[in-house]
Amino acid sequence: MMYRWLVLIALMMALSACTSDSAERENVSSQAVSLQQGAVSGVASPYDAGISVFRGLPYAAAPVGDLRWQPPQSAPSWEGVRVADTFAESCHQPRHASNFVWRREDFPVSEDCLYLNVWARNKAENLPIMVWFHGGAHISGQSHSLLFDGTSLAQQGVMVVTINYRLGPLGFLAHPLLSESSARGTSGNYGLMDKLKALAWIQENAKALGGDPGNVTIFGQSAGSQSVCSLLSSAHSEGLFHKAIGQSAGCVTPLSVADANGYARGELLVQALGATSAADLYNTAPDALLEAMVVSGWESDSRIVIDGDVLKQWPHQTYASADQLPVPLMLGFLANEGEQLFPVNHSLTDSDLMGFLTLVAGDSAQELKALYASPGLTPGEIQHAISTDVFMAFGMQRWAEYHAEAGHNVYLYFMDHVPPAFHIYMPDQPYLELPDGPRSAGAYHSGDLAYVFGNTDKVGSDWSDDDHALSKMLVRHWTNFAKTGDPNAPGELIWPAFNRHSLTTRVLNPTPRTVSGVKKRALEIFASRQPFLSAQE
Repeated sequence: MMYRWLVLIALMMALSACTSDSAERENVSSQAVSLQQGAVSGVASPYDAGISVFRGLPYAAAPVGDLRWQPPQSAPSWEGVRVADTFAESCHQPRHASNFVWRREDFPVSEDCLYLNVWARNKAENLPIMVWFHGGAHISGQSHSLLFDGTSLAQQGVMVVTINYRLGPLGFLAHPLLSESSARGTSGNYGLMDKLKALAWIQENAKALGGDPGNVTIFGQSAGSQSVCSLLSSAHSEGLFHKAIGQSAGCVTPLSVADANGYARGELLVQALGATSAADLYNTAPDALLEAMVVSGWESDSRIVIDGDVLKQWPHQTYASADQLPVPLMLGFLANEGEQLFPVNHSLTDSDLMGFLTLVAGDSAQELKALYASPGLTPGEIQHAISTDVFMAFGMQRWAEYHAEAGHNVYLYFMDHVPPAFHIYMPDQPYLELPDGPRSAGAYHSGDLAYVFGNTDKVGSDWSDDDHALSKMLVRHWTNFAKTGDPNAPGELIWPAFNRHSLTTRVLNPTPRTVSGVKKRALEIFASRQPFLSAQE
């Protein structure tokens, strides 16, 4: 009797193991595909078994050792079938950042981080491709946050690709010592080069994964949008993408054009390290670079520089000359972009404010003040609101103006719907307490991300039916644009193209409408101090 029980238990254990192994195998896509580097199989999306996910595909060699601060090199090949079931570690960056919705706790980071992730319908062919560049001031961020899960977008008949790229000093440090050790004779913009390398990888491998390399849309938010803006002005981008979307940051209204090559800022960082040679820099621990970045203030100005290779001149000069890539463009911004994003100068006096207003508005200083002043606002808060609109509202509209004047289709939006604030990069701890409730931060910077990716059911909390409906609308607009270069559905014209005269802008909220510009008078005043440039000027 005991023997029978032992046999039965052993049989049950064997069946259990087989069932477990079978379930594991069922999660792996049944058919391997052949990439340039080798065969690979993906896994089923946990949200839709009809969508395959390929996690952690290397698009370049690890930028370590002699490859640190060098253009990305081709990734090595592999033998057998690679099961792409694990996201790569994030590129090296600060951890334990605890500001507002962008809070992050500790997480694995590495210099070996040049990987991408793909979502696509099973056995699909010739899908339009959407390539995502995450934000984070070119200092932080990662492509595999749940916020950026590509399942919902892929369900609309597109392939979604999210990429990691080098960040901070490892991705953007420029210095004569690095230029001297480079075959190009320049330094900086490695993070932009990584994006170009990823786009080249997509051209070589997209077809095997079900995508159409002839129909690629790049899209990004914040620093990712600045990258989109910059890549449109780079000759190296030719043929790598065919449409572009910029969310909440441009590159055509620089706050300063000093230190174009970044050497002055780079020198302060190198001095903080105590390095005196290229070898010293190559041997520096990544965390020491991050410490020097903070001590030197290196990150306080643009990480993107004019290196003479990827970018030969300031992007606004390229746009003014109408020499940017001639691709359809969709771009926009939110109503309260500056909330917790930019600091408020609480010590600013009325006299200081008038000096600032005169700088940005000239003879219209008092009028501009009246547009922004309201009971209870301090001089610092007024300056903060104006500065935010100079950078975001004016910057994005000016980007649209340059592109439209060059004869290319542009679609401009403004999102004023107020989302709930939550820890957008901490899905297991989304709750963020605000004194006046989860929607008291307005339409904050990054508040559009969950909507655009269709992930209001996966991240955050306190979502309403209106939120979910708005997300479905944005997903349709973004994927329509990726398919055709027009956010409207076929036969629909609710969102006309932008031009400098009509300033056509789509207001995105649960009751969307099209208007002739937003914040018009303020933007007109800003424009009077920053005139529209043409190729002849």
